Amino acid sequence: MSKRLFNFSAGPGVLPESVMLEVKEELPVLGDTGASVMEISHRSAAYKAINASAMERMRRLLGIGEEWHIMFLQGGASMQFLQVPMNFLRADETAGYLVTGAWAKKAMKEAKSIGNVHVYASSDDQNFNYIPAQAEWSYDEDARYVHYTSNNTIFGTEFHFTPDVKGLPLICDASSNFLSRPINMASHALIYAGAQKNIGPAGATAVLIREDFLQTKNSGIPTMLDYGTHVGDLYNTPPVFAVYVIEKVLKWLEEKGGLAAMEQENIAKADQLYAALGATDFYRPTARPDSRSRMNVTFRLADEGLEAKFVSGAKANGMTDLKGHRSVGGIRASIYNACPSEAVTTLVDFMREFERTNG
Repeated sequence: MSKRLFNFSAGPGVLPESVMLEVKEELPVLGDTGASVMEISHRSAAYKAINASAMERMRRLLGIGEEWHIMFLQGGASMQFLQVPMNFLRADETAGYLVTGAWAKKAMKEAKSIGNVHVYASSDDQNFNYIPAQAEWSYDEDARYVHYTSNNTIFGTEFHFTPDVKGLPLICDASSNFLSRPINMASHALIYAGAQKNIGPAGATAVLIREDFLQTKNSGIPTMLDYGTHVGDLYNTPPVFAVYVIEKVLKWLEEKGGLAAMEQENIAKADQLYAALGATDFYRPTARPDSRSRMNVTFRLADEGLEAKFVSGAKANGMTDLKGHRSVGGIRASIYNACPSEAVTTLVDFMREFERTNG
């Protein structure tokens, strides 16, 4: 078996090693089913127990009750860009969008195909390197809902506050920082997150909708795109394997002490890495200090010609997937929940040695 490297991939991202070892052990035969989890019926008692456990663990982690519907859908967050306005926006209505990166722009584009859009704020003027302060926002009191992306994987920024939208329904694409910290659920109406960033493998998207908001959805929506179709009993075959792994990751989070404990670990990792970046002029963080992501740390080298050498050198020293997004270049270290502190320490040590030999 090849050596396992420290994985800094932005997505699919790192998973807890203990979870993967448990999956490996169970993969040929799940319990007393006589088959793999990838082979059992989604209508079976065994899968229904997995699905119910995943939902209950998520409720406990978030501190929510039955007033929230939890679904594991397919199509990724990109499908949600369309599914949200299709369910909650009409042609003569306006939705508010906070445009803080490429994914927020894509979400807004889909909404424009359904109805009208009002830009609450945008950081496009500085290449999305900051989160606009609320005092600068342009509010629309008649907006059907307000949508934001809580963490920007490409540009390395993150909301460190819950947007105040003055009582309007608040919708969050939380794909890349979901369950990395406590969430103010009372302020939200709908939250969605592609699993492959922080809570599981690719193939499932967690969608949480508050019941009172669900009751306001449009009618006449195509069956598979109607949220109402997926509330309650399973309508079609879900991403069984992905949900199976998500349930184990949620158990892992509970055993670590929940979201408050996870947040402290994530703060410590991010602080260590940002401190190393700030200690020298050799590296240049790309995000403004007040907006920096704890999940995706993006930076350039002062001599950008050295970046390819940095990435290849890091891999030779046990670290993979540090190349920045293809649209912006540079370096990106994604330090999701399952990224161990040892990985960050190894990266920081490598950065210092790389500067010593190339500075």
